[in-house]
Amino acid sequence: MFFGSFSWSFVYISLPFHIQRISTWDAAGTLTWTGWIMGITPLATVVTAPLWGRWAERGSPRTLYAVVQVAQGLAFLGTAAARTLIELFLCRVVLGVTGAASTFAFVSAGRSDDPRDVRRQVAAIQSGMTIGQVIGPLVGAIAAARLGFRASFVVGAGILFGCGALVRWGVPDSADGPASGSSASRPDWGGVLAVAGIVLGGSTQIFFLTSILPQVLHDLGVADDRTLEVGGLVIFASAVAAALGSVLASRLADLVPERRLLPGLLVLSSLSVAALALAHNVWVYGALRFLQVLCVAPVFPLAVARIAQAAGGVAIGVVNSARIGAAFVGPVIATTLLAWSAPTALYAALALVGVACVPLARAAGQRPMGYR
Repeated sequence: MFFGSFSWSFVYISLPFHIQRISTWDAAGTLTWTGWIMGITPLATVVTAPLWGRWAERGSPRTLYAVVQVAQGLAFLGTAAARTLIELFLCRVVLGVTGAASTFAFVSAGRSDDPRDVRRQVAAIQSGMTIGQVIGPLVGAIAAARLGFRASFVVGAGILFGCGALVRWGVPDSADGPASGSSASRPDWGGVLAVAGIVLGGSTQIFFLTSILPQVLHDLGVADDRTLEVGGLVIFASAVAAALGSVLASRLADLVPERRLLPGLLVLSSLSVAALALAHNVWVYGALRFLQVLCVAPVFPLAVARIAQAAGGVAIGVVNSARIGAAFVGPVIATTLLAWSAPTALYAALALVGVACVPLARAAGQRPMGYR
């Protein structure tokens, strides 16, 4: 999961700058295209992730993971070869259809009979993904600045090919085969959908920034020739906060009851994202963003740990789709609102999204997750 997450973040940081470079549209049109090109991939994954989860539950997550990594590498090569925004959009669609690799990891984790082991495995998966997200943007920004956008996409494809080979021939097959036990039962879909709603709202507050980063940095007074590297530092700081939040999630759950923990984290994150409107230089903005991500990052691992063992592959796919779907909703909301309104309206809308999830978080904390 580290290498897969690293390669995606490695490419993702430079994508909005590449779109700006090849676009033949005006500023508003380019901003809209940016939101859709970056957002269509998670949207396609949202549609297909439950299906991938069902296949993983009935078969070999390891083999499916390797196949998906190779397919994603081919899509990265297509991204490097694309010459127009439409071609780039189509490559991102293909990438989204094959973008459910993390679902296979969570399905494998949920096959353990020990709830504590499930929690440890989920934390390890999330930590690997988060560390990749920490390192990927900074290295990707430097690579894009030194090698060029297209060459950096090719490097990302090579990483994914290597990742697929490593999993296929280097990972034991003890988790292969159809799942047994409770996964054959019917999940409590009310609880699953409540968790999915929390994940969608919280993750939207994480994923919105990259698509509008060029405009944000310009408004904060960053010189145009420094936006790529400064943007990499901002995303790097956000990813560090996400890593710290993921590491703290398990300890926080031991100290604070979940019915209080999740609502409190969502409220703190919403207050921090609203405060971004008050920042007038990149250092204050980066500090507020760090605090905001630190608050919201534990939400996903805490939510997934509730269902990974009990709910089965399809339900895991649904919740993971909510996380991935936020990577569509966030950029589209951000680029649309920023194209037609002031940044204050964007940050207020994102804060309201987090506050709207608080009742779901309270209900989920009081509701035992299981099967009917």
